[in-house]
Amino acid sequence: MNSGQIVVVSTGGTIASTSEAGGAVPTRSGAQLVEAAHDHTTHIDRIRTHEVYAVDSSAVTVAQLDLLRREITAILRDDPDIDGIVVTHGTDTLEESAMLLDLVHDDPRPVILTGAQRTFDHPDADGPSNLSAALEAVSDPANRGRGVLVAFGDRLLPARGIGKVSTTDADAFGSVNPHLRRPLPRRDAAELASAGADIVSLYPAIDAGLLTAVAERGRDRFGSRYGMVLAGTGSGNSHARVTDVVRELTAGSVPVVVSTRLPFGEVEAVYGGGGGAVDLVAAGAILSPWLRPPQLRILLMDLLSRGADVAEIAEFIESASQTTD
Repeated sequence: MNSGQIVVVSTGGTIASTSEAGGAVPTRSGAQLVEAAHDHTTHIDRIRTHEVYAVDSSAVTVAQLDLLRREITAILRDDPDIDGIVVTHGTDTLEESAMLLDLVHDDPRPVILTGAQRTFDHPDADGPSNLSAALEAVSDPANRGRGVLVAFGDRLLPARGIGKVSTTDADAFGSVNPHLRRPLPRRDAAELASAGADIVSLYPAIDAGLLTAVAERGRDRFGSRYGMVLAGTGSGNSHARVTDVVRELTAGSVPVVVSTRLPFGEVEAVYGGGGGAVDLVAAGAILSPWLRPPQLRILLMDLLSRGADVAEIAEFIESASQTTD
């Protein structure tokens, strides 16, 4: 049985929020969250807390994402005696932070994210039980070597492939594939803020010129370290005018990655007709079989920040999307 300390890293979110006159905002510290979980956990005496920031996760900046990854990396590097880390986080963008942390996490000790759907002062707050579950999971030796995990709504899910699927249900997260994570080569993390990527959601009769306009602004800001993620219809489809723009973008060395706006199922190049995934791939786009747009954007920015080219991005996305079974 593990006997080292557990570090609870707090970042705000609903789990730390109270209902104020202007709406719910984070007001509670990590220590207060741990105290609220006192009746739910047996690990209260082994916990120390570390505050990183206190924001609603929908408002988190790229600089704050960089900061969180640096802080987690430093804690694990500087303290070999801890059993692992629990991160309390807002649910709106938890999947992005979990992905970013998982990309460089090669320490066997678990990093587990959790949060809440109901505020700290709600009469039926779910934060204490979720935090307790995360603490139990960190203390379980069976979770060593599994990478970054998410403890939420009585489930423990791998970070890679998760997505928020309900605005209200206590069981807020789903996994597109529970066996998605495969260890990746250790790479030193560059500043995520040095790169940029946008998500464009596709729909019938979309003005394909929107993609051009978005890409032009992105290239103006980030130069060659810019890419685009398309949230296609169905299994990664659109129409012929979008294909034409994708061909222009990829010819100009803008990486374009195609996923789907749907939460579940594999993305496959099945349909043609000028705008199907078959056509988009032929136009130079990279197809992501499993990762969904929010996590793909983080992955794309991470790779671009390290100077990866289109071929390296395609290879990495294929590797990152492979399953362990």
